[in-house]
Parts: sequence; structure tokens; C-alpha cells
Amino acid sequence: MINLPDIQEALLTTAGVSNKAAGHIRPEDKIEAIKGLIENFLIPAGDKFVEELVYRFLLTKGDALGGTMRNIGGALAQSKLNRSIISSLTLRSIKYSWLHGPSNKWIETSGNEAEIERQMKGISWNIDRKTRTVIYNLSIPLVKNNVDFSLLNCLPANLSQAVKNPSFYILLGELKGGIDPAGADEHWKTANTALARIRAAFTKEDLMPYTFFLAAAIAKKMANEIWTQLDRGELSNAANLTNPNQLASLAQWLCNL
Repeated sequence: MINLPDIQEALLTTAGVSNKAAGHIRPEDKIEAIKGLIENFLIPAGDKFVEELVYRFLLTKGDALGGTMRNIGGALAQSKLNRSIISSLTLRSIKYSWLHGPSNKWIETSGNEAEIERQMKGISWNIDRKTRTVIYNLSIPLVKNNVDFSLLNCLPANLSQAVKNPSFYILLGELKGGIDPAGADEHWKTANTALARIRAAFTKEDLMPYTFFLAAAIAKKMANEIWTQLDRGELSNAANLTNPNQLASLAQWLCNL
């Protein structure tokens, strides 16, 4: 097996070495990893070494696929929210600029862009003499963590300085695009912990920005918890990503802040 070049990449995967890690280790270390797989797992499996090989390959690939699908779900959630924000601004004839993800450049809208929500990593507009800028997946110094959605009171040109100043934050939100109901509660727990951390950090600065939760799968138990937080004022807004009316209402609300 070690002398078959066509299967070396697959053997590395089976040994638990990710594609990213494989690009940073020496050839001799790759061979040692494959030898470890053979000596510790395949030889002890005896005649069933093929089944063991396939099982371990799928185990590693399955975990990688799960991460990929979570990333896709998050990207779709972001795109749908972008589309709703654009629609809300367009209906009110409010001009905006958007952050082109691949080039990391802000572009003034011409009104003729197609499917820009897929590449949009931020959006900025002016309303009632107020400037609003949205950034996705922003690392917030005060929270010491990444936040899915951040709305700030600043121009895009001043963003790098504004992110360091807690008083510029207007709204922060968590997005969960996974549609599997079985994982909905876990997504809510993760998001709820992140939102609680955000509130705690800003409270220490005597600030209380708005917070929201947007998800594609909302189970009954978590829906009750979300409603309780909304009723108490802990959570400012929430919506089901698959409900067009709720999504439109959320977008209209945040565009008015």
C-alpha cells in the first residue's frame, strides 16, 4: 500500500490527516502516518482490513463533509438575509454600497447587480442622516470573539476604527442556517451562549446594543425560550429564516435602527 502512489492521498485521509494538514508536513512524516495506520488498525483487522480501511476513510471524510455543510448553511443564511436587506432598502429608494467579499472592496450600487448577495460580506447605507454599516463574521475586540452579524454607526471608511469602540455598535446577531431539526436545539444553545457573552461584555461598558437570532430550524422547546427572552427584552428580535414574512420584518426593522 505504501508503494502505490495513486492511493497515498486517500491513505493519509484514512490516517486522520486533513488535506490542510497534509500540505504542511514532510513526505517522511506522511509515510510514518500511513505506517501507523497500517500497524495499529489494518494489520490487527486481519482479513477485514479492507472494511476497516473504508470505515476509517469515511469517518474522516464524513467529519470534513459535516463542516463543509455547516459552512454552506451559514453562507445561505447570510445570502437570504442580504437579499431581504437589499429589498427593504430598494423599496424605500435608499442607495447603498456593498462589500465585495473576493476583493474586499466597497462598491457603490448601480441598481443592476445580479445575485450580489452571494458575494456580499457587508452593506452600508444612509437613512435620516444616520450612517449604518453591516459586517458579517466580525471579530469584536470587546467580546474577544467572532460575531455573525454586526451593525455599526459609521462609514465603511471608518470601520477599522469603529470596531474598536463599543459605542459604535448598534446591533449584533447570530445566524444559523442548518435545516436539520435534530440539531436545532444545539445551534440555539451555541447562539444563546454567544449572545449572552455579547450582552455581558457591553453591559460592563454601560452599553446595550440590540441583539437578534435568525435560524432556519427552530424547534418547539427553543421557540418557547426565544419567546421568553423576547418578552423579557433580553433578545431584541428573532425570525425563522424559512418564513418570508418573518425575514422581511426582521430586515425592515434593522434597516430602521
